Amino acid sequence: MRPNERVTLWVSRIIIWAFIIVILFPVAWVVGASLGTGDAFFTGTIFPRQISFQNYIDLFQKTQLLAWIKNSLILCFGVAIIQSILTSTSSYAFSRMKFVGRKNGLMTLLILQMFPTFMSLPAIYGILAKLDLLDNLYVFMLVLAGGSAFNIWLLKGYIDGLPKELDEAALVDGASYWQIFVRIILPLTAPMLVVIFLFSFIGTYSEFILSSAVLKSPESYTVALGLQRFINNQFSAHWTLFAAASVVASLPLVIIFMALQRYLQQGLAAGAVKG
Repeated sequence: MRPNERVTLWVSRIIIWAFIIVILFPVAWVVGASLGTGDAFFTGTIFPRQISFQNYIDLFQKTQLLAWIKNSLILCFGVAIIQSILTSTSSYAFSRMKFVGRKNGLMTLLILQMFPTFMSLPAIYGILAKLDLLDNLYVFMLVLAGGSAFNIWLLKGYIDGLPKELDEAALVDGASYWQIFVRIILPLTAPMLVVIFLFSFIGTYSEFILSSAVLKSPESYTVALGLQRFINNQFSAHWTLFAAASVVASLPLVIIFMALQRYLQQGLAAGAVKG
């Protein structure tokens, strides 16, 4: 290895480690705060001098965190599964089929994606209130599952990169469009569908604006709504308890991310090449 190559290698390593430290520093601070005593988040050191697990004990004994996590997981899995189904079928239709309104439909999806989600809050709240469907977790699941315009564009670009000769050969053999979709397209797009599933899951897990308007009772709260109760105002802020709840609430995302990491890498790499 040449001297200039060694210098470049070590510089890149230093930069990478610097970024890792910057990313892990807030995580370490939150974990340290969760092990502290009192309600103050900042104690002058990352890890407190006196480590206590009382915040975690109070978390499970005095709060409804487990119920909130359960609600969030039900909501996230439902939204991610529904969005994956809607995205895969819609992307296949836009990519492979010819029908009236195909071009205008794609442009409409692109235009809708330009507007932030909270702009639809008055309409969603008004419709649900009129139908007496507020504070219903499963109805809210259907509301969130409809926002998959970006995913449709993402997967359509991936399917466009697949050889159309595969479809033509299957049609010659007598396969229907549904059989082509199930037996050829879905297996080939599986890594990308995992990426879409994971992004939908993470986005739903941290959603707050629509949830705060639709879900009213504490029994229906998601994790994002429940955590907000710990820091409701400056006179009732329990930051150490909030830090402990944040650590526990992040575990489902970490587990799911680690379980799907292999497929996530394949999907992102394939999307970068074909998308």
